[in-house]
Amino acid sequence: MASIIIMVGRQEWDFWPLGRRTTIIGRDEALLVQILDDLVSRKHLKIRYNEDTNTYYASEMHSRNGVFINNEKIAGEHMLTDGDVISIGGTALLFAKEDFDNRESALAHYKKAGERIRMTLYQPNSPP
Repeated sequence: MASIIIMVGRQEWDFWPLGRRTTIIGRDEALLVQILDDLVSRKHLKIRYNEDTNTYYASEMHSRNGVFINNEKIAGEHMLTDGDVISIGGTALLFAKEDFDNRESALAHYKKAGERIRMTLYQPNSPP
């Protein structure tokens, strides 16, 4: 299974296991993964699991500010790989191809990933 860890944003260091289902991420309080960020749409990002290939795919849900993976704006569906950074609004999510037992193990992975990744978020109102 896989998880997402918030790397930048109001909920920094929160994590969610994705399971083997489709997960909608956004500002809407009814969603399993709610992001508290005014620049995030109510339904901003969809992460879909494909059981046949054991892979996860991200797609933008017609949000105002778009979805960026590793600082590249995506259009359509994008296959996720371990360590991808997904930026939505002013929030950055780390995609991890593993599931974590608890917050401490997720934070250990986040810190390890932080050694490899230098975060820069695309700001929608500034040039890329």
